[in-house]
Amino acid sequence: MKKKIEIIGFCIGWFAIITQFTLMLQNRQANITETIIRFFSFFTILTNLLVAIFFTYKMFKPSIKPLGIFNKKGTTTALTAFILIVGLVYQMALRGIWEPTGIQWLVDELLHSIIPLLFLIYWFIYGTKQNTNIRNVGIWLLYPIVYIVFVLVRGHFSSYYPYPFLNIPELGLGKVLPNVLLIFVFTLLVMLILVSIEKRLQKNKTL
Repeated sequence: MKKKIEIIGFCIGWFAIITQFTLMLQNRQANITETIIRFFSFFTILTNLLVAIFFTYKMFKPSIKPLGIFNKKGTTTALTAFILIVGLVYQMALRGIWEPTGIQWLVDELLHSIIPLLFLIYWFIYGTKQNTNIRNVGIWLLYPIVYIVFVLVRGHFSSYYPYPFLNIPELGLGKVLPNVLLIFVFTLLVMLILVSIEKRLQKNKTL
């Protein structure tokens, strides 16, 4: 069962990312270099990429030292939190701003709904056995912090912001900073909930 989920995650993860990249290139509104940078400016893409690499590592176990991070305690829980944030933020704040059709609709649902749900199931069945704590998971908060800094700094110079709630020229710094803080607190809350569920499951197994 575990291997089947990993194969499915590997297949749909890379399919969604590669197809989305192809679609963005075909419909680009800037030169290729800028389009590629914009593609990797989306938290959705970066997080789904991490998930795809995670499943790739679990399937093939390559002896590449940096990828060993996917075996560390807390990694699966942290990735679950991030991919859930991708899905939840999209459903609550972004779904209504556009209506994709055709293959774009399929990719959109894979990136924001199917893959987050699949990874949540994978975590619940297998990731909760690692007995992690908030310290193991919390180190991963560097990822969204670095991401936000990158997006805001680059946006200042390029005037491109991947998400409307981060658009400082339109909203002003006074509205963007609370948005950033809200997302950060929400991410931390999701992490705490996942760790709490994990500890509860571990406790029930010992009873």
